[in-house]
Amino acid sequence: MTSGKISALFLDIGGVLLTNGWDRSMRARAAERFQLDADEMDERHHLTYDTYELGKLSLDDYLDRVVFHRKRSFSRKEFTTFMFAQSESFPEMIGLVRDLKVRYGLKVAVVSNEGRELTAHRIRPFELGMLVDFFIASCFVCCRKPDPDMYRMALDIAQVQANEVAYVEDRGMFVEVAGALRLHAVHHTGYASTRTRLAGLGLVLETSPEEATALGRTRKSRHGQ
Repeated sequence: MTSGKISALFLDIGGVLLTNGWDRSMRARAAERFQLDADEMDERHHLTYDTYELGKLSLDDYLDRVVFHRKRSFSRKEFTTFMFAQSESFPEMIGLVRDLKVRYGLKVAVVSNEGRELTAHRIRPFELGMLVDFFIASCFVCCRKPDPDMYRMALDIAQVQANEVAYVEDRGMFVEVAGALRLHAVHHTGYASTRTRLAGLGLVLETSPEEATALGRTRKSRHGQ
């Protein structure tokens, strides 16, 4: 089957398919668990994390700057194990993407800002490689959202036009940037609302009343009614 206009689905990982990789709340939990100065850790994180996400630092380098710049009572392995354990999946969203991909023959791409080791950890245990056709991760391509080149790379690799893409993203600014490039950007705040928005773009599974209404509005708009 074809979806008509939409032939590709671009997604963020953190906040959409999985929880965020290493956000403020996770760092706060780490500071409490390992008895670190949370303010110092957060300041040092912000000074260097962009460089890690760009693939210019290893995770060990990042941790040397943020955590192990002084002697600690815990090991690096204990800390990285804690970091990786913070990632959890959103099964409903993964199932939605999987079912839409199968039904409509969509190309599925990830466009994300993450460091290399965290990206690898999140792809393998959660089997994202079976769902996603290719990954435009900041650590692979050495640029970060909201740089428009992230989206242009995904479009070039997928060989689709911007108006053929539905893009699901939880960060408002990134939604705005993608929308300015004419992708159909969906601001993800939860499974139900995103499923309804995708239905409005013609990517429908079993139609709920809300989805039927959204789809009807989309069809009227396309026909100039």
